[in-house]
Amino acid sequence: MQSIPPLNPLRVFEVAARLESFTAAATELRVTQSAVSRQIATLEAALDTQLFIRERHGVVLTKEGRIYSDGIVPAFTMIRAASAALKNPKAEPLRLRIYTTFAAKWLIKRLPNFQELHPKISVRLDASVKDVDFTRDNVDLAIQFGRGDWRGVEKRLLIRDVIQPVCSPKFLQKHPELQSIDGLRGLPLLHSHYRRKDWTDWLGSVDRPDLFSEGTLYPNSMLAYEAAIEGIGIAMGQSFLLQDDIAAGTLVPLFDRPLTRSLAYFAIWRKGAVQNRKVPSFLKWLTREIEI
Repeated sequence: MQSIPPLNPLRVFEVAARLESFTAAATELRVTQSAVSRQIATLEAALDTQLFIRERHGVVLTKEGRIYSDGIVPAFTMIRAASAALKNPKAEPLRLRIYTTFAAKWLIKRLPNFQELHPKISVRLDASVKDVDFTRDNVDLAIQFGRGDWRGVEKRLLIRDVIQPVCSPKFLQKHPELQSIDGLRGLPLLHSHYRRKDWTDWLGSVDRPDLFSEGTLYPNSMLAYEAAIEGIGIAMGQSFLLQDDIAAGTLVPLFDRPLTRSLAYFAIWRKGAVQNRKVPSFLKWLTREIEI
């Protein structure tokens, strides 16, 4: 059975990857920068994989480091939540239903900030694509995608659905024809099972339905975006959820022709439910983070 890497270096990597800085990680962990560097080197040796590229003015995650970070950050978030619940046994956790892509691409990396602001409220994630049924599901709050026409719930609009094609910088460099929309012809399009109309709607909005192709269908948007990052093809990106990837340069938006659809992400909760402070506190924090 394969062993787990040493835990202290794992913890140091989680902080350094989240902050993308050895200096900032050293400050948060209250150790020296050289101590952070040594722990990362220990982990890289244990995994036989380079996780960071050391540059003159700082560090950046390698492709392998980014994939590894995406895998372990949720685990540390769950550990923090479990620890907070243990320290406050009388405090019920906030049970949040959320889509995997929304959680992985946006929420999880921001949750530590919520935990710092509200250490007595632990967040328990339920990743599911099913619409919540508050009469059956043990859920306090859900983030769902749609037109906002659910019955028997209170709701708050969070994010309008804005979509635009994205690809990796290397893919764009390899295909200079993507300077124009006509360049899509014959190139691999990446589709998500739960968002099958994205490409049809976007191509219709630019009057080019003739450029549609079946391409490759992925089980969810998260995998389609990872395929785009790896240079396999062009995905239809949700601009809000990919803002960190675009800022980091792992994905590039194409054509400057975003489409805003009549769909959105909503926070929903049971109508008439008597809420304690955990739901309003989370909603206030969530709204503020979205507006940043």
